[in-house]
Amino acid sequence: MEITDTKLECQRGLFNLPDDICWLNSAYMSPLLHSVREAGLEGVELRGRPWNISADDFFEPAEQVRSLVAGLIYADADGVALVPSVSYGIGIATANLPVTAGQNIVVVEEQFPSNIYPWRELANERNAIVRTVSIPEGGWTESIINHIDKDTSVVSIPHVHWTTGAEFDLVRIGAQARSVGAALVVDATQSLGILTFDVEKIQPDFLVAAAYKCMLGPYGLSYLYVAPRWRKGKPLEEGWLNRTNAADFSQLTEYCDDYLPGARRYDFGERSNTILLAMAIASLEQITAWKTERIEQYTRPLVQRIVAKADEMELWHPPVESCSPCMVGISLPGGSPNTLGKQLAANGIYVSVRKGNARIATHVYNTEDEIDRFFDVLRDLT
Repeated sequence: MEITDTKLECQRGLFNLPDDICWLNSAYMSPLLHSVREAGLEGVELRGRPWNISADDFFEPAEQVRSLVAGLIYADADGVALVPSVSYGIGIATANLPVTAGQNIVVVEEQFPSNIYPWRELANERNAIVRTVSIPEGGWTESIINHIDKDTSVVSIPHVHWTTGAEFDLVRIGAQARSVGAALVVDATQSLGILTFDVEKIQPDFLVAAAYKCMLGPYGLSYLYVAPRWRKGKPLEEGWLNRTNAADFSQLTEYCDDYLPGARRYDFGERSNTILLAMAIASLEQITAWKTERIEQYTRPLVQRIVAKADEMELWHPPVESCSPCMVGISLPGGSPNTLGKQLAANGIYVSVRKGNARIATHVYNTEDEIDRFFDVLRDLT
């Protein structure tokens, strides 16, 4: 695809998405691009013919993924590790960040569990405190900043709140964390691939995002960025692929204690999956071609339309100034009936119901007509 600075048009035709399906649920899982599906099938074919898999296939695709991810977040490829899940990436952070007795770890209310359980366990081990910021009436950013103090060791938050769609000002939050010597850990699963993320401006200590949502990639792969000062830490696994002699298969029993440079030491075992990496490369190349700035420009009006329609029905949503351009949670008329998701699905409309909210998550395959269709059906059902 030719890269231009023109406005991005609807890309639905590039996805394996039937005409009768209204998929407003990228925060749950994305449909696959045709190119990503085909790459995965080619990966299956390659795996079925192991005589065609060379030693280079254990390394070159992984490095290609690393470089593509780095390009999206304005980082260096040495800072990117390939991990199987967000919880794994958060586990690397908890294994390496210093937290001592009496210190606090700042998280937010109704944060996704993968970014809660590891910190609760660490707090129990170190006699530290998990400090939870309650959902505010107004914007999140000020509330989070007000909970960061001299005893804060870690601020571990999402970029976009996974039930409400509220976006956090990570530049300001990161600056406040650094001012007291605290680390910033970010789960960008609900935003990376749609929203621009600049590690030079935000300066996270650790950033992790799953590939299968906004990134349009495979399930079972996540991307971890590690700031330079943490790149000589302890990995969760002691694998062979991340050692300096790994490329020479004939010398693997010449055991080597030296890791490959940068964040590669944190790569998970068997990361050289011909299927996952092929799909990841295809999805990352497409997002790179589109440019996240243009994706965000495309999805922002869709979210604005959701907010406007919610206002017409007098439904709650986060304050307009904090709504992210990729998704928004709205309250449901009369509460949250357990059957609503099934009723919507019966009409070919898919959203997630989370904590009494309908979470509507958009991407480049969605249109304003689909937003209108959702609200028309919602009125009829309620």
